[in-house]
Amino acid sequence: MSSTRFAPDRGLTVRMTVTMFLLGLLYVAFVAVLVAMGVRAVTVLVIAGALLLAQYFLSDKIALFAMHGREVSPQEAPELHGIIDRLSAMAGMPKPRVAIADSDIPNAFATGRDRKNAVVCVTTGILRRLDARELEGVLAHEMSHVAHRDVAVMTIASFLGVVAGLMTRFALYTGLGGRRNDNGPPIGLIIFAVSGLVYAVSFLLTRALSRYRELAADRAGALLTQQPSALASALVKISGEIGRIPTRDLREAQPFNAFFFAPAISGQSVASLLSTHPPLERRLEQLSRISAALGRG
Repeated sequence: MSSTRFAPDRGLTVRMTVTMFLLGLLYVAFVAVLVAMGVRAVTVLVIAGALLLAQYFLSDKIALFAMHGREVSPQEAPELHGIIDRLSAMAGMPKPRVAIADSDIPNAFATGRDRKNAVVCVTTGILRRLDARELEGVLAHEMSHVAHRDVAVMTIASFLGVVAGLMTRFALYTGLGGRRNDNGPPIGLIIFAVSGLVYAVSFLLTRALSRYRELAADRAGALLTQQPSALASALVKISGEIGRIPTRDLREAQPFNAFFFAPAISGQSVASLLSTHPPLERRLEQLSRISAALGRG
């Protein structure tokens, strides 16, 4: 963060460090249990490691492909490039690649393993609905994710859940479910139980980090542009417009909730612990406090 002008967030740094440390301990404990049971999990771990590397180094390409996004030149999207040029100069960071996804869902996301390999993508739906001031607020929010490096951390943090899921499938397909160890309980049942616990803990840890990083991005983006009211206006407008999008389209985009500016489907009917984003009211309250501190909108 010291190499950009986005406001540093010590709370986010601490949370990312603690989350990675706890997930690392959980991973070591998971492998230790498997080894103690005599399960040859090397193949699964190698596959999981390969998936992690692919996800880490190709995250930008995978996200764009999944969202039907494509990179655009300054000639194709001069206003969009102009805003990102200005924000990059203000933040003192390399300009990310710029992409547009053909989707009516008003949203945006940033991805990439580092600042030099980042891409910021907006949907055609958000371009149609926001004015230039609101769009700048959203893009500042997304670029702060790149500056904070929390996109890469979230990518790595999802690794443990992938391992747990692969281990469960491994037990099913190799017939471990019915095997017993010295007349004890079936090995498969133990694997299912341990894998389920590992997945649940990693899920809750990454969701908690996801909610905080959105607040950190709102704060950093608002302070960079000095216009928290523009970001607040974009949040209200997007949240209202998403409610008008067909449910089928929203469900197709739901897997990308953790990376979106606003969730494709809100968590009002789900426990807050399972949400990828903090409540809209909390985000608006924070922006209101920033606006009051700045003495302006």
